[in-house]
Amino acid sequence: MSAATRAGEHSSLLDAIKGQPKQVWITAFAAVIAFMGIGLVDPILLSIAEGLNATPSEVTLLFSSYLGVQVLAMLFTGAASAKFGAKRTVITGLTLIVVATALCAAAGSIEQLVGLRAVWGLGNAFFIATALSVIVGAAAGGQSGAILLYEAALGLGLSVGPLLGAMLGNISWRGPFLGTAVLMAGALVLCAVFLRNDAREPRDPIRLLDPIRALRHGGLLRTSIGSALYTAAFFAVLAWSPFILEWGAVAIGLIFFGWGLCVAVSGVVLAPKLAAKLGQRHATVVSVLGYAVLMLLMAVPSKPLLVVAIILSGLASGLLNTLFTGTAMSISPAPRPVASAGYNFCRWLGGAAAATLVGHIAEWFGSPQAPFLVAAVLCVIAGGLLAVRERVADQRNVPAEAALVGEEF
Repeated sequence: MSAATRAGEHSSLLDAIKGQPKQVWITAFAAVIAFMGIGLVDPILLSIAEGLNATPSEVTLLFSSYLGVQVLAMLFTGAASAKFGAKRTVITGLTLIVVATALCAAAGSIEQLVGLRAVWGLGNAFFIATALSVIVGAAAGGQSGAILLYEAALGLGLSVGPLLGAMLGNISWRGPFLGTAVLMAGALVLCAVFLRNDAREPRDPIRLLDPIRALRHGGLLRTSIGSALYTAAFFAVLAWSPFILEWGAVAIGLIFFGWGLCVAVSGVVLAPKLAAKLGQRHATVVSVLGYAVLMLLMAVPSKPLLVVAIILSGLASGLLNTLFTGTAMSISPAPRPVASAGYNFCRWLGGAAAATLVGHIAEWFGSPQAPFLVAAVLCVIAGGLLAVRERVADQRNVPAEAALVGEEF
């Protein structure tokens, strides 16, 4: 990338938010609400278990069904977007989310709730897979600034989700689902009215198996597997720590609000700086090994230490969310939508597996801290995979440039 091109890119979030068209802001607002769904149920896991007479393993299926369907759907959302256009794909995703969240508020059993979360995950797959391309295509001032906006939406959604879940969940576990349905309905109306209709122009076809074929590239495959292992550790924290703390919805919500703020600040501000200093690949290795250390701290049977480690893990997660995606998008010769779909398939598969197994791991090892020890091992393996050198030199300014692109949470 030339110096002239770099000069045209945004260097900070403050620069990125200046002069953006309403299409960007509307999509970013919808993205915030969509990302809220990841942590929304965290503060109310214990309330759901009590209200629906469910076990911890059954309740963590709320993450598994959500992520599992999202994983499979992401294999064909790229093809759907290419065929039907970004706006139609976004509207379809938001509609599914509105219906699913509204029905979640009326669920009468854990089985119904798990099934509706699966529909929610399908809607999220359609929306998340397309939102970044809408923001990048409509943003003023360059791709880098648009991606910073997307990262900011991610972090804000992750932080507000647990807080909203705590506030409404303190009244009833059904409240957070109903509140999300109302907010997402507003986002649906805004997107339907203000997003531009898709231009009638030829689009390059994306075949359903193209994302899987893209994983034949060794560097992308190692990065994707490494991200899957990290994401498994990420969901060990998200899905299991509330059962260790055994605190009320407000306390859990405040903890994960702080965690989400750390994710936002780290992903937008710290990740580009660390990549510029160490190189993107080296920065990712350092960050994932740092996450392993935090997992070991969480395995210590001390609730105050667990709280501190959870919040600090947000800093590492912000770095890794940004760095892993930048690495995946810069390392593969495949078209970005195709490489992103293959990468996200592996990534969220790790999260779905972890959310399904985390409760069972605690039972198998006879220790509530066992999931964090397993997560630490997975992060070390991820660091080893990423440490393998590629034939292409490590790029030092990728996150501030074109390579920092691709779908996040």
